[in-house]
Amino acid sequence: MKVALVHDWLTGMRGGERCLECFCELFPDAPIFTLIYHKGSVSQTIERHSILPSVLNRLPFILKQYRFLLPLFPWSIQSFRLEGFDVILSSSHCVAKGVGVPEGMCHISYVHTPMRYVWDRYDDYFRNGRNSSISRVGMSIFRKRLQRWDQESNAQVYDFIANSHNVADRIQRRYGRRASVIHPPVDWEVFEASNNDQGYYLMVTAFAPYKRVDLAIQAANQMNLPLKIVGQGQDTAYLKGLAGPTVEFLGWQSDDHVRELYRNCRVVLFPGEEDFGIVPLEAMASGKPVIAYGKGGVLETVIPVNPRSPRQTEVDPTGVFFYQPKVQSLVEAIQLFETHRKEFLPRALRAHVEPFDRRHFKERIKSKVMTMYEKFRQSNLC
Repeated sequence: MKVALVHDWLTGMRGGERCLECFCELFPDAPIFTLIYHKGSVSQTIERHSILPSVLNRLPFILKQYRFLLPLFPWSIQSFRLEGFDVILSSSHCVAKGVGVPEGMCHISYVHTPMRYVWDRYDDYFRNGRNSSISRVGMSIFRKRLQRWDQESNAQVYDFIANSHNVADRIQRRYGRRASVIHPPVDWEVFEASNNDQGYYLMVTAFAPYKRVDLAIQAANQMNLPLKIVGQGQDTAYLKGLAGPTVEFLGWQSDDHVRELYRNCRVVLFPGEEDFGIVPLEAMASGKPVIAYGKGGVLETVIPVNPRSPRQTEVDPTGVFFYQPKVQSLVEAIQLFETHRKEFLPRALRAHVEPFDRRHFKERIKSKVMTMYEKFRQSNLC
């Protein structure tokens, strides 16, 4: 079975790239088709594959400005020629699932979310007051066209896999298609439960608007909390302008250093609504609880403290939720966490994450791809 992998862009290692890494291990001979590729920005597991970027990759400014070319992405992803394969496995949060599919080829799309820039996250990206008037006007012109293309391109997807029930609901709502759910992987075995507590709060995140790093910074300012933030992105200058003296920006760090930061922190903050969210799993695999906005993917991974009833001994909590995307709501969640801090047991937190380990993810993906390919092949024979 000859497999082609399709991924939106390769410019860093985040949750989507961790999934792609597993696809690469399952299909070691598969080439990767992608819009943009920044050499050295992803793992060796991915870079060992033949990586075939689109014509957009030749533009000299592309790595810093590629989001401004969003209206060109559908044309670019459909320009690839994928003849000679049996299966296309796409990893998509933008346009990868709209890749052109030759007749007789089985396309299975693992969807992190329907194109977030034109659906559920449009306001976060283009109505947050931090974009130029040109980008806002441009997207208001192109949004409907991109939505229409996104829906029409679904005809070339044989089967959908969603990264969470949260995203499966979006696929049903936006595309009118059912999707099975296979949660993304966490490399559970490389983490270890830690009792260390050096007193600081931690965030590990890209600086995109919907991540709501601003809430964490403002809460840290108000409470005089030591907050370390791993990451960078389009909102870097804005967020540094918000930060008080207790907030430390670390940029992107190596995996080893991030694991060390997890081991020594008190708690991990996760204030944005995520499609799924790998960071809470990595935190819990390190024996650390999570303070999270109680919406989206965390509802499938975090067991919150219930302040209204006595602790149930049969279910150990793994975090605290706040339910309004406001600074005061997060402050109150931090206060609740500090009240219940001793209830979080590092070994129980780590054990909670084991079902999400990458070996289980790979087994489920392999089984799904093989089953769907055989079903597709049999239907074509008939």
